[in-house]
Amino acid sequence: MAAAAARWNHVWVGTDTGILKGVNLQRKQAANFTPSGQPRREEAVSALCWGAGGETQILVGCADGTVKHFSTEEGRFQGQRHCPGGEGMFRGLAQVDGSTLITCVDSGILRVWHDNDKEASSDPLLELRVGPGVCRMRQDPARPHIVATGGKENALKVWDLQGSEEPVFRAKNVRNDWLDLRVPIWDQDIQFLPESQKLVTCTGYHQVRVYDPASPQRRPVLEATYGEYPLTAMTLTPGGNSVIVGNTHGQLAEIDLRQGRLLVCLKGLAGSVRGLQCHPSKPLLASCGLDRVLRVHRIRNPRGLDHKVYLKSQLNCLLLSGRDNWEDEPQEPQEPNKVPSEDTETDELWASLEAAAKRKLPDLEQSQGALQTRQRKKKRPGSTSS
Repeated sequence: MAAAAARWNHVWVGTDTGILKGVNLQRKQAANFTPSGQPRREEAVSALCWGAGGETQILVGCADGTVKHFSTEEGRFQGQRHCPGGEGMFRGLAQVDGSTLITCVDSGILRVWHDNDKEASSDPLLELRVGPGVCRMRQDPARPHIVATGGKENALKVWDLQGSEEPVFRAKNVRNDWLDLRVPIWDQDIQFLPESQKLVTCTGYHQVRVYDPASPQRRPVLEATYGEYPLTAMTLTPGGNSVIVGNTHGQLAEIDLRQGRLLVCLKGLAGSVRGLQCHPSKPLLASCGLDRVLRVHRIRNPRGLDHKVYLKSQLNCLLLSGRDNWEDEPQEPQEPNKVPSEDTETDELWASLEAAAKRKLPDLEQSQGALQTRQRKKKRPGSTSS
């Protein structure tokens, strides 16, 4: 029963407490999955990606350097692989095929691992140093052996994992500003544009830039700005002609990549945006962030908020199911809504508040009863002194 329920979840979310959450929007249910049964902040989920076999497996990158394999068909974790090397959390996770895993961490160590054997060697197949301060590593969906990296003072680079140890494309910083001062670099997210070699980035200085490696110049071929706050996440819309970006103040907007103009603003979040993903064929957008709420928007409709689910934990990343039969699901008997233990700190806080309220309630009732008794005595004839 749990496996069937997991198979039909619409969104998967990674939390700051180390929980993988599956959300079924049609049933309005959320289920928690932890490999050990208890959430741990040392295992905070920082990256999610689908396995090479479609949407039957999810790779979960945790803060302790492990990559866990979760089966959506069986609704459980099937194992994990420790991927040491470098410092910081995973900033990118990908799988080339069923046997090769790609990881990249904050400090700029990108490694390729053999991942089809439970007793695989702890030594990576390939190691690249892509530069410190990495904010994102992204795989090209059309060419799985191509990845791009970028970060703070770490310009966009494109790497061919089947080629040399040097990047096949290295972006050049934009020209100095009107005061002839160097413009700082801070690429927060990267996407590959479909059916082309172009890439689009969003920056911590609220810019959206398009790069064309086939162009003689290594600078952006298009640049747009949105808002005043750092952009933290970005996703391509169906068709790839625009992107939706989110910033540290929870604002969401769609930017046209052909003219570099703002198309529409969406109903935003109450905290920093951490994860965005559009459905590949439907006008749907899933978003999550520090306000602990998963939202599913209707694109091109500023008020089009289809679903809003509070999930208790701070949300770091998400995966949106790309299946076409979005609303279809076989009719199966529903299980009782069992929620495993998760945010123990939050639950204990609410429990303590409720207990304190119950302790104070009898005292309040006694004081109110005494006041009513005194008022009744005053109202009796002859009870007042002359």
